[in-house]
Amino acid sequence: MINIVLFGKPGAGKGTQAEFLKQKYNLMHLSTGDIFRFNIKNNTELGQLAKQYMDKGDLVPDAVTIKMLEDIVNKNLNSAGFLFDGFPRTLAQAIELDDFLSNKKWNIAATIALEANDEILINRILERGKTSGRTDDQDEEKIRHRYQEYNEKTAPLIEYYKEQNKFYPINGIGSIAEITERLSNVIDNL
Repeated sequence: MINIVLFGKPGAGKGTQAEFLKQKYNLMHLSTGDIFRFNIKNNTELGQLAKQYMDKGDLVPDAVTIKMLEDIVNKNLNSAGFLFDGFPRTLAQAIELDDFLSNKKWNIAATIALEANDEILINRILERGKTSGRTDDQDEEKIRHRYQEYNEKTAPLIEYYKEQNKFYPINGIGSIAEITERLSNVIDNL
């Protein structure tokens, strides 16, 4: 069982890289964005609640996010491992995830951060917004608000994982293949 947290600001390429990593390492990809969209599309109670926050550019509260995630993990207990994409986003979520995994005798093997300049990422998101249909990808002010939320709530996770010797920053700029190779080098050496 190998569990990886793929970390980085919105637009850093987590979803793109997760597709390659899940195939290469036979991991179940758990994207909170995909999980949110599934619940919103299917108009679940949790999906309706998540949408209210997402439409404002705010992070979805921990209790909602954790419940959605735990439901999926519990339905896939025979997986070779999980690739957490977009979760945890807060210190409370990280502690909750560690507790949840610990109860199953599992742990996070590594947190790998895709790092890139904010302005490059904002342009990526605005481009993605032209085809994604996501209102939070089409408004630069909302994107900047998401980055402010990230800096306030998510960046403290770096220290949390560094203290556990599980934090691996990599350069998130380059070709998809170059970035995949950088990620694979970290995972192969765990």
